[in-house]
Amino acid sequence: MPRFGSLLATVVRGRYRACGGENVSIQRDLESVEDRIRAACMRSGRRRREVRLVAVTKTVEAERINEAIRAGVRFIGENRVQEARDKFPLLIPVEGRHLIGQLQRNKAGKAVELFDLVESVDRISLAEALSRRAAQLERELPVLIEVNTSGEESKAGIAPGGAPELVEAAAALPNLSVRGLMTIGPLTQDQEKIRAAFRTLRELRDSLAQKEIPGADLEHLSMGMSGDFEIGIEEGATIVRVGSAIFGRRA
Repeated sequence: MPRFGSLLATVVRGRYRACGGENVSIQRDLESVEDRIRAACMRSGRRRREVRLVAVTKTVEAERINEAIRAGVRFIGENRVQEARDKFPLLIPVEGRHLIGQLQRNKAGKAVELFDLVESVDRISLAEALSRRAAQLERELPVLIEVNTSGEESKAGIAPGGAPELVEAAAALPNLSVRGLMTIGPLTQDQEKIRAAFRTLRELRDSLAQKEIPGADLEHLSMGMSGDFEIGIEEGATIVRVGSAIFGRRA
């Protein structure tokens, strides 16, 4: 038999949901994120419309994602193809669906069917698999090249030195459009190290843009998550990927 405290907590949670408490929390947290984005844009002399907020929905239930969409979320980001396949049919339509997690080549075909933008292309074999499936579906797939700017072995992404060759090779493939670069900031509390990693991505993008590579317009820099998206914006991010600051920490 449950203890009284546990039973009371369950009842309170039930009433909280019934009264729309979770919905209010998502809207409040989304508004807080928007305030932080606007402030970071002001500090860096940028306009709010230059930054795309992608709500990261990994492990978040479809009902809660829909509440965020109703509250104003226009872009969502999923880490896993299988999770996206199960949840996307349950969601309110959005402006764009990003794949932001590491992608195995054997899931590339399904990713092309599900997503509007794949952010995590880090090798030519994956780009080729995406290109083949996009050609079969007679669509153009926008992609970002993932770059490991922190040098951490635990992180995916091509090294900065190999990025130019990968950008050129991927941009030459049919039915792929290379739209920019993506990185994940280092796992540290040192803001200068985070800023340096983001600055490296921006400088790499700028140098590649000067080459005017056919098939690569490189308009996007995807960098910054819940803990560091403001630094990302200050360093030129056009896409920030925010999950826990909107939906709370994952269990």
